[in-house]
Amino acid sequence: MSPNMVSADLVTSVVAAGGDGGFQTPGTGNFWWPLIGGDSAFAFTRPALAVLLSVALIAWFFVGTTGKLSIVPTKRQFLVEGTYNFVRNTLGRDIIGSKDFLQFLPLLFTLFTLILVNNVFGIIPFVQFPTFSRLGFPLVLTVIVYLTYHAVGIRRKHGIIKYLASLIPPGLPGWLKPIMFFLEFLTYFIIRPLTLALRLMGNMLAGHLMLLVFILGGEYLLLHGNIGLKGAGILSMGFAVGMTFFELLIEFLQAFIFTLLAALYISEAVSEHH
Repeated sequence: MSPNMVSADLVTSVVAAGGDGGFQTPGTGNFWWPLIGGDSAFAFTRPALAVLLSVALIAWFFVGTTGKLSIVPTKRQFLVEGTYNFVRNTLGRDIIGSKDFLQFLPLLFTLFTLILVNNVFGIIPFVQFPTFSRLGFPLVLTVIVYLTYHAVGIRRKHGIIKYLASLIPPGLPGWLKPIMFFLEFLTYFIIRPLTLALRLMGNMLAGHLMLLVFILGGEYLLLHGNIGLKGAGILSMGFAVGMTFFELLIEFLQAFIFTLLAALYISEAVSEHH
């Protein structure tokens, strides 16, 4: 039985046990936590605070570690060097190419570490909120990636006219060129940015919702259910522990995939054949 079927059956049982005043299933409302400003569009929210904390934490960790480098690396230095080499070699040099990757390395390194730390916040006690489950945050990173991507492409093609003309594959009949230009423009300027942001947001939202269902549902069953449902509550809590480790893997993969796609798009912009 799939986790989705398990969670659906669990919620049904919990609601049936609780009646009208029973368990309230988690939803997207759990991801809007204003700290200042209430329901205002300019409210200062918990995700915003988490982003600021992550920036401060990353800066403190990397600046503090690189300021005390030694020939025999400490655990912190080993972690910093390993992360840097992973991004530099796997996501920078191997994807963009040894000729051009260094100028984009600060961007790739920042993307990877910022996304990873904020994703891991989703399973850290007292934080327990994946920042990028709020669409605005991945959208900001996506805009940065695509401004870089298009700026590099325009510079390589010596102007925006030549850059836009390069979207049309060579060798097409004249009647097909406007259609292909529209499709390529839609892909490069709308679809790719949206999917890059929505992929990250969707995975973080779905994973955290599933954890909420297992944890809160299990707690409710243990406190309010009968003997049979208490056993289901224990099982739900066990699933929550297993899903937490699985979610940690997803959090790393999403940081990796977002940065990998950013590197792939930039490699297309610097390619002479784009």
